[in-house]
Amino acid sequence: MTIQAVMFDFSGTLFRLEQNETWLSDLTDHNGDPLDVEAQAEMMRRMTAPVTLTVDLDDEHRNAWENRDLDPGQHQKVYLEVLRQSGVARVEQAKALYDRLIDPSEWTPYPDTEQVLKTLAGRGVRVGVLSNIAFDIRPAFTERGLDEYVDEFVLSFEVGAIKPDPVIFRNLLDRLGTAPEHTLMVGDSSQADGGARALGCPFALVDPLPTSERTDGLLTALREHSVL
Repeated sequence: MTIQAVMFDFSGTLFRLEQNETWLSDLTDHNGDPLDVEAQAEMMRRMTAPVTLTVDLDDEHRNAWENRDLDPGQHQKVYLEVLRQSGVARVEQAKALYDRLIDPSEWTPYPDTEQVLKTLAGRGVRVGVLSNIAFDIRPAFTERGLDEYVDEFVLSFEVGAIKPDPVIFRNLLDRLGTAPEHTLMVGDSSQADGGARALGCPFALVDPLPTSERTDGLLTALREHSVL
């Protein structure tokens, strides 16, 4: 089956949130002591876990978690609670770290992201980005000149639906103007991104490894589906 369009997930697929040493260096725990390396690593895991809930939440914050990708206010609320439970006692520190999370310029593209997007665009393959997210990721592409290779963005908080709901995939398919069987979905979550299979889209799974460890994951996925 000829692939006429590719839909990409954002986090862990095209880009990854990777902190540098300045992000967490000033964070302190409830006793005012600096967080150790293990605590810092666990915090970043909790901040970037796309599906798995990593802390115990009360009903109010659980509702915020379930709706975080539909409402920016709920997103901030629950992630500040995640940070609090992760040991960041000072609200101003938690807010500063949260601001890093939602700053598109802080996200790092995978080494083969530009090559893949540029090659697809050059071959006339339609490209869409589909993300469960509560902030605008377009600037991450624009700042790096990648926006010219993306035909459509569909973000959950803008359209009121989240993966794996078929509604959000159908939204992007309609914008791209392609049939499901001719549209490949590429993502790092079989549960969320793999929801496209319910509409008949082929699906390629990539591993959300650090960008230094996954240098050609996108290229490999597209070659395996005979897109490149």
